Amino acid sequence: MSRDYHYYEPKNGHGLAHEPFNAIIAPRPIGWISTRSREGQVNLAPYSFFNAFNYTPPIIGFASVGYKDTVKNIEETGEFCWNLVSEPLMESMNQTSAKVDADTDEFGLSGLRKGRAKQIAVPFVADSPAIMECRKTQIVRLQDKEGQPCDSWMVFGEVVAVHLHPDTLQDGSYQTLAGQPVSRGGGPGDYFTISKADKRIMPRPD
Repeated sequence: MSRDYHYYEPKNGHGLAHEPFNAIIAPRPIGWISTRSREGQVNLAPYSFFNAFNYTPPIIGFASVGYKDTVKNIEETGEFCWNLVSEPLMESMNQTSAKVDADTDEFGLSGLRKGRAKQIAVPFVADSPAIMECRKTQIVRLQDKEGQPCDSWMVFGEVVAVHLHPDTLQDGSYQTLAGQPVSRGGGPGDYFTISKADKRIMPRPD
């Protein structure tokens, strides 16, 4: 039996109890981004609008709703680290999402250890199973369909170094499940993890 879809136009509101947009496009990998300001102040914050965008060179990117310290630091120094949020780090990651002063070090706030990057001057989350050191390629302020600027900035960076915990590697291949990745859903605090039962193998057609 066919049913009428719930239809809405975002400009007129969705007519639901909660915004569905970020629950529909989910789960999403988390951009847990560490930066350092020009003066040396360290920042660590999670961004749920994040993904990979190019193979060669490898480019990742995230969107910041609002011009936050992370964007400012990357614009000033041209560097950042992406840190994989694994299941054991979920609570610590959540603590780094708190709204705090720019001079607050979220590593200390959440009890996280700092690792030393090899190619850039930004620390990473030492207990993360996968880290990417990045250099900025572009910062783009998003626009609406009328060409008006939005209060969102898209940050892209080329991956110049990668750190992988040995437990994530098997026979020369990175094992996604071994990293225990956490993804963001909708709502104020919906997160998802993965298990072996979730895996499907579907080769591309010839």
